[in-house]
Amino acid sequence: MSKVLFMICAIALGAAAARAAGALPGFVLVEGGSFQGGKTGFAHRGATVSDFYLGRHEVTQKEWAEVMGTNPSQFKGEDLPVENVSWYDCIEYCNARSLREGLQPCYVVEKGRPDPENFNENDDQRWLVTFDRGANGYRLPTELEWEYAASGGRLARGSTYSGGDDIGQVAWYWRNAGDEPLPGAWNWPLIEGNRNRTHPVGQKKPNELGLHDLSGNVREWCWDWLAPLPGEAPTPNVPPAGYVRVWKGGGWLGGDFCCEVAFRSGFEANGRGGDQGFRVARNK
Repeated sequence: MSKVLFMICAIALGAAAARAAGALPGFVLVEGGSFQGGKTGFAHRGATVSDFYLGRHEVTQKEWAEVMGTNPSQFKGEDLPVENVSWYDCIEYCNARSLREGLQPCYVVEKGRPDPENFNENDDQRWLVTFDRGANGYRLPTELEWEYAASGGRLARGSTYSGGDDIGQVAWYWRNAGDEPLPGAWNWPLIEGNRNRTHPVGQKKPNELGLHDLSGNVREWCWDWLAPLPGEAPTPNVPPAGYVRVWKGGGWLGGDFCCEVAFRSGFEANGRGGDQGFRVARNK
């Protein structure tokens, strides 16, 4: 091979690697498109997604502490995902990190003005949060973006979980997140006695895009209100919009079905828990 041809090949390979890794350290560029796999809630609804960046892993306690100066997590460790954070906490983190890095915050937060679209009586905050979709700062992914990325985007193979069909290879969940593998049906005393907990980010097999822990470890907040998909009626599990914010992916405490890419659930925006974390996104 000539030196010129070698250099051309090297440049091409380097460009491909850069695209795969994303132009932002710690992020993956998720190239937009339509849903390719059949095991998502949006695959047959004609949904499309624009290019965006998504964190390679969940926000860690180190990353949180560097921005917020605190660590609310139940399970302590710099490389563990931050947890015990509410949706509002995550909104504040995104804005604070954006300002710290000289970026335009994505959210306008009016703490003294109740959100007229928030109908949850258990939410004692109800801040009015406006999303500037054109800002270049950090933000929560939308549910559509989260599910598209978790399914593998343009490279999706139609897996049940993010990264494959073998949950043990891709996710920390109630059976494998403690001292010993747990058999039988989900059982809280058994889980508690087994010292189930979060694990350092990035230990499990990534999905097709190089994203880790989208299934399992901690549940991940999304921007949206949980609401029925088009053509569906409200149910006890999926109420009308305005009651709970979406979380996706399941966690160390939850069942295998919670870790499925297509699984949808929600939590009060002011809710916190030892299995509730997040990852951040940015516009391309």
